Amino acid sequence: MSEKKWARASLRQLSRELGQAGHAASAPIVGRLLGKLGFGLRANQKSEEAGSNHPDRDTQFSYIAKRKAALITAGEPVISVDTKKKDLIGNFKNAGQAWGTEAERVNVHDFPSAADGRAVPYGIYDVAKNRGWVMVGQSADTPEFAVDAIASWWEEEGRKSYPGAKRLLILADGGGSNGARSRVWKQQMQEQMADRLGVEVTVCHYPRGCSKYNPIEHRLFSFISLNWAGKPLRSFEAMLGLIRATTTKAGLKVKATLNEKVYAKGRRVSEAEMKALDLERHEVCPEWNYTIRPRLANA
Repeated sequence: MSEKKWARASLRQLSRELGQAGHAASAPIVGRLLGKLGFGLRANQKSEEAGSNHPDRDTQFSYIAKRKAALITAGEPVISVDTKKKDLIGNFKNAGQAWGTEAERVNVHDFPSAADGRAVPYGIYDVAKNRGWVMVGQSADTPEFAVDAIASWWEEEGRKSYPGAKRLLILADGGGSNGARSRVWKQQMQEQMADRLGVEVTVCHYPRGCSKYNPIEHRLFSFISLNWAGKPLRSFEAMLGLIRATTTKAGLKVKATLNEKVYAKGRRVSEAEMKALDLERHEVCPEWNYTIRPRLANA
């Protein structure tokens, strides 16, 4: 096979090469002949789902469903977490349409240098009670920031909604700040949730490429996006107001708070620190399921 296999050939180029080979054919004729053979201009089609062929994919979904049902039946908290799309704060276009007598006038270009900041919304969705909590950060989307958001939710909402609860099930994506492979995520969960707040935390991660099945995506983030569609996020206060105003017929209510703390990227957790964690991996898909227990309780 020649290298021409990897080159893009237009109808004019094909017509020229056919002529040089002794087959006179204009570009339109080449196009019609290709059409009869089933060829045409095709765009890429997103149909191959990453991770769909993983041997434990269905097992993990079944395991998540059983764990979630068991804790909800027992009256224990189950939350779904993730980071929403990061947005520039300023007079920039926001996708979608909004009712009004005239269109909002925004900047022609979305230059980050012209922004007042970059919002990092980390969401917590209470699966049983249909309640949302969003912490909007102004710094980096790090595991420390993610765990701070969950800890804040627990202190402000979780333990009030579930008095006496000592267990928490977290449903999370496989990557990002709450990724299954992140050492910092596990270390911060041990320190902030298990040790400081005395909560036994079980984390179940969705397989790679399956974030759309995470409840927070279609039961919280989708409605926030609909509520602020076409409305420029000119300030952090405006963003928080739009998040708090998000409701549904099913009774969804959302609270939002601002986090001005600066988080550093590139934090590392040593092998010794990992061994010091009270972390137990489950027998089913141990790379995706684990429980972190308070170390003080075992001292």
